[in-house]
Amino acid sequence: MSEHRPSLAVVGATGAIGGVMLRILSQHADVWGEVRLVASPRSAGRKLTVRGEESEVLALTEDVFDGVDVALFLVPDEVSAHWAPIAAAKGVVVIDDSAAFRLDDDVPLVVPEINAHAARLRPRGIVASPNCTTLSLIVAVGALHAEFGLRELIVSSYQAVSGAGRDGVAALREQLALVAGTELGTQPGDVRRALGDDAAAADSPFAAPIALNVVPWAGTDAGDGWSSEEIAIREECRKVLGMPDLKTTATCVYVPVVATHSMSVHARFENEVAVAKAHEILATAPGVVLFDSPASGDFPTPSDVVGTDPTWVGRVRRSMDDPHVLEMFLCGDNLRKGAALNVAQIAESVAAEFPR
Repeated sequence: MSEHRPSLAVVGATGAIGGVMLRILSQHADVWGEVRLVASPRSAGRKLTVRGEESEVLALTEDVFDGVDVALFLVPDEVSAHWAPIAAAKGVVVIDDSAAFRLDDDVPLVVPEINAHAARLRPRGIVASPNCTTLSLIVAVGALHAEFGLRELIVSSYQAVSGAGRDGVAALREQLALVAGTELGTQPGDVRRALGDDAAAADSPFAAPIALNVVPWAGTDAGDGWSSEEIAIREECRKVLGMPDLKTTATCVYVPVVATHSMSVHARFENEVAVAKAHEILATAPGVVLFDSPASGDFPTPSDVVGTDPTWVGRVRRSMDDPHVLEMFLCGDNLRKGAALNVAQIAESVAAEFPR
């Protein structure tokens, strides 16, 4: 008798994260039966390649979930909010990459390296994957927490423009083309004046020029001066680690990098810390690469980390003022572990639940 393997739908297959997901499905051990590619009606009929075979993209409708066991949702919040419950009502296990369900008490928020067990309890039939910034951070911090007991996190993020979608990448490339070869960046406001309307175009997700600049605002207004991205890091870290009272604060900044988020992390622990022990933990933690010899020029940077799966950690040092604090710098590709890879890992754990 042939082995039964669960069927899979990839919703949002034609998007940037969808493209990464198709590559991951083609690279990982093949645990799936049929793989159904789904997107908006305007993308229906396109042909994409997954697992070495060309497949036609289907329009997102209720019927597209008939016969599907697991569905990966790689779509905007509003699309997931509408369609994920429809798929779940048909008995499909939904793994959602959007923010629509991350803080829902009846939806587990899962990082397989940290809390894989949580994916098994899903009252709504939905499992959520955290924000890309949280994911780049949590695998390293979670490993250290297991040894030292985390008590406080202060994070500054340096986020790639792809975190704002294709419009973010387009805005950066267009603005770089306009400033390349100039002497801009030496006088107040000269970059903004040179870019003119391009710096605040309707399709630019940034409120200020991103070329030759950094923009200290990611997400939407969450009130009291905080952005939605900053609140997401706080609440998602608390939920994944099971620490609802964890002191956490973040400042999120866009930088002129296409892909891979970076973070400066100040982590305070219950127990005293030692760099040698932290190195040992990080060097053996799943999903983490320790790259930490700054005197030799060895530390993670976005341009070196992009396209890789792990979170890379360097500049690990104990605070000079508090023996309970570790300072570190880390980088993680926001389209791989920060999005598609984590969803794929959750889905693979769910696939293992199906009878063979």
